[in-house]
Amino acid sequence: MTTATTATTVSEGADSRGGHPFRLSHLDVLESEAVHIFREVAGEFENPVLLFSGGKDSIVMLHLALKAFAPAAIPFSLLHVDTGHNFPEVLEYRDRVVARHGLRLHVASVQDYIDRGVLRERPDGTRNPLQTLPLTEKIQSERFDAVFGGGRRDEEKARAKERVFSLRDEFSQWDPRRQRPELWQLYNGRHAPGEHVRVFPLSNWTELDVWQYIAREDIELPGIYFAHEREVFERAGMWLTAGEWGGPKAGETVETRLVRYRTVGDMSCTGAVDSDATTLDAVITEIAASRLTERGATRADDKMSEAAMEDRKREGYF
Repeated sequence: MTTATTATTVSEGADSRGGHPFRLSHLDVLESEAVHIFREVAGEFENPVLLFSGGKDSIVMLHLALKAFAPAAIPFSLLHVDTGHNFPEVLEYRDRVVARHGLRLHVASVQDYIDRGVLRERPDGTRNPLQTLPLTEKIQSERFDAVFGGGRRDEEKARAKERVFSLRDEFSQWDPRRQRPELWQLYNGRHAPGEHVRVFPLSNWTELDVWQYIAREDIELPGIYFAHEREVFERAGMWLTAGEWGGPKAGETVETRLVRYRTVGDMSCTGAVDSDATTLDAVITEIAASRLTERGATRADDKMSEAAMEDRKREGYF
């Protein structure tokens, strides 16, 4: 009886303490899947690019890409759509990381399009919806055939519909009816000339997964993600940072509060949350207790309509 029990235990890969040394953690599984996706794209496409804003999801993507191809350099460049209203701390981090790893960074500037009269400022001051044209034209001019994005299915219902490999037509538009099956992690990257594929290595991650992975890998982040004192004002239930983009307006009072950011985008539509989480462990505890997604809690551009994100995705936005 004892012999049979011991044989069964060993065959299951358990050690003498009852653990399972050969069983991967959920973070190991997610990392392995993402690394596989990066290598699959590198082998299947001619000119990929990774969207890198200096936000936490793009930071994790870059970390995974560096792991996927180490000790060689990553075989693609980075792309950032700069609204002109980005947080200075994040831009400083972006440039520092690019320089540290010797990467090539493409920047598509919304301000350039406004200066040329191609785009107009919106009455509400937000430039997030204006990113679509600079993004799609940069993809076309550089002939990128695969574009890595940090979208996750837990963020928003339109993103939950999307596959890991998401085909875009020659106008960079998304048609949910052209979604392809992805059984057994088999990805179909076929596309006609002029089309490209948006690729989401973090599709199956949650916000909590991202933070737990950041803690495990000891990944550096911009300080904006941790609690700090900041001058903010309230609009539509969110704490926004004052700036040249048009805030605050009459009747909106600036005050100093202890806040942090769960997600980072255009200053005009990205809200801070009240928080005293100054460490990774504190942030993870805070996220684990939250019942609101990061975009649902802090992104005004997703509240314009019920289908705001899906409408923008159909037009070419991520």
